[in-house]
Parts: sequence; structure tokens; C-alpha cells
Amino acid sequence: MLAHDAYAGGELLAEVVRSDFVEGYHRGSVAVLDATGGAVAGAGDLTGPVFPRSANKPMQAVGMVRAGLVLHDPADLAIAAASHRGEPMHIARVRAMLRAAGLTEDDLACPPDLPIGAAARDAVLAAGGGPERILANCSGKHTAMLRTCQAAGWPTIGYERADHPLQFALEATVEEIAGEPAAAVGVDGCGAAVFAISLAALAGSYLRLVTAPDGTPEAAVAAAMRAYPELVSGAVEPEARLMRGLPGALVKGGAEGVLAAAVPGVGAIAIKIDDGASRAIWPVVASAFGKLGVSVPVLAELAEQAPGVVMHGGGRPVGAVRALW
Repeated sequence: MLAHDAYAGGELLAEVVRSDFVEGYHRGSVAVLDATGGAVAGAGDLTGPVFPRSANKPMQAVGMVRAGLVLHDPADLAIAAASHRGEPMHIARVRAMLRAAGLTEDDLACPPDLPIGAAARDAVLAAGGGPERILANCSGKHTAMLRTCQAAGWPTIGYERADHPLQFALEATVEEIAGEPAAAVGVDGCGAAVFAISLAALAGSYLRLVTAPDGTPEAAVAAAMRAYPELVSGAVEPEARLMRGLPGALVKGGAEGVLAAAVPGVGAIAIKIDDGASRAIWPVVASAFGKLGVSVPVLAELAEQAPGVVMHGGGRPVGAVRALW
């Protein structure tokens, strides 16, 4: 399936209700595949390309392993595919990965940043700290990219640029797993290349990851992420909660309202919220999994209580974001 020249936009997926009054809507697109990869349901544009942003990371991690990256601890492979929240467990692991390869934080190309996790960010600021490269949520991916270059004999300088041998290899891997060519190559928020594919291809990619044969890079990445979901996001983050609460689930979000997930024997979903609002994602995730017959308690919890879902007024709940699809 080839992507269109441009993403056409989506349909109404969620409404914002305050005091029983609808004050807004979120549009977007959703792809739902069954366990065989067949389309079960969909909304919006499923074949127009989008930037999956950090939802590309599992496929990029596969590409790094194929290129020669060796990480003996699966936890290191999990954080290579992470958008970590900058908690102490994340930073300690990334620092150890750098140190083991003779690298320093100055070798990272991701820009200095504060943790995206609120508690971790507050702790850094309370201690008098400020933005650092290692605190950026993609520092695990960038560390793995550097180590891949070392293993493959590629220069580490400029590893993040689209014209570097590493990024050519990762683009080829994303395209192979997705089953379609990248419609565009851009610069992600962390400075590394990001590859545009369709939502249908994104959902299919996650399904291929969770059904890959043992011993393959795909299976290794999926297993590592599912074994260490707190490293992939954070200790109490919705992605980690869903991977813990839905057996076999592989879940990864991305900036601008993207999320992909798959469960072996069940199917896969991929979501894009057009305005990038993360608050609309979790009610839609629960609805999408419902179309696959999945209704575990954690899905209801996230649909009702994930960050941003509850509307407040005067310090008390007065409404919520609700799925329309």
C-alpha cells in the first residue's frame, strides 16, 4: 500500500465536555487491524503519510540491532526505544550506556532539555539544575545511535543527520517493516531523522514486531520494551500502565497526538490526533481496542483518568474528554 502525497486529515474522534456542555472537539484518524493484519475499522485518512515521531523508535531500534548494535541487557534496548521521562532510573541507565562505550554526554546530538516528566522536571529545578542533553527524552535513542555507529564503523559526528549512513540504514528498516516507502524524511524534535508513513503501515509495523519469530531483532526489541515498560516511558505513565495491564501489549506514543499499539493474537491500532492534543488519545485508544473485543480494566481507567482527560473547574472535576468513535 503506497501512501498518498499528503495526509488529508481526520474525522471527529472525541468531544470535550464541561458541565454537560460540549465546548470542543478533536479530529483525527485511527487504523484498527485484526491479528492477521486485516482492517477491522478505521476513521479518517489511513493511507496518507504522517510523521509517527517517537512511535518510530521501535523500528529504529530494530534497524540499529540489524546494523550491529549489541546491548547485552534488554533494559538497555528498551531505553534505546524510549521517550523516557527523565527519572533517575532513566538517567542512570543512559549514563551507564555512554560510559560503557567510552562516550560522554557531549557526544549526544539531542539538544539540552529538561525532563518531560513533571516530577522529574520539578526535582531537577528544585536542585538548582537546568537543561542537559542527557535529560532529553530521546537521550537513550541517541546513545544507542552512537553505539551503533561505533559497531558499524561509521563516524559518530553527524550521526543524527538524514544523510548519515546510520539514518539511511534506519530509513530502510522502517520502510521494510512498514511495507511502504517513507513519504518524507524530516527532522524530529531531538534533531534526528524521522520518516513519514501511513497510519495503516504504522499499525502493521507494530503487529509485525509483536509476531516476529524469536531470535530476530524485531522480537528482541518488542520483548525488551514489554519487559521494561517503565523505562520506555515512566513509572506511572499511561503507556507503561497499558503494557502492564494488557498482557502482550506493545505501546509507544509520539509527539503531535500519535500512538501505536499491538497485541499478538489480537491486532493493532494506530492513532493520529490532528491538533496534536494528547488528552484525546486515551479515550480513543480504549474505543479502538474495544473494536477488537478488548476491554481490560486499565483501558477504562486510562479513558477516564489519563492526564488531561478530566476537565476541572474551581479545583474539582466538571467534565471530560470522551470518545465519539
